Amino acid sequence: MTIKSEHHRQFHRIFYAADALLSTHDQTWACQIVDLSLKGCLLRFDFPWQEDSELLYTLTLPLSEDIQIRMALSVSHVVDNTVGFKCEHIDIESITNLRRLVELNLGDSTLLERDLIALSGQ
Repeated sequence: MTIKSEHHRQFHRIFYAADALLSTHDQTWACQIVDLSLKGCLLRFDFPWQEDSELLYTLTLPLSEDIQIRMALSVSHVVDNTVGFKCEHIDIESITNLRRLVELNLGDSTLLERDLIALSGQ
């Protein structure tokens, strides 16, 4: 599913409600994925977010017992307990898993190809 607006998003977001973990080197928080894209995510927490906006965080989204998506994130914006994060780094295995998840949810591989071209800066 894509979000339509007057301003065209460079990356298509999928609404994907799932439990995940966000962590730093010394702390971990349970969270829920609100939406997800190749460029970042929107997460919801059970508490108002008041953590350090300058840190890099690691999102771990388990897709199955053996498959997960891990990305390094920075805070983009905060509204109470909902936080937007920008993807700063993702490994090849995770981007492969995320690509497949986005492709399945978009239902249109041409939309995904446009996102991948935009991601690579071409």
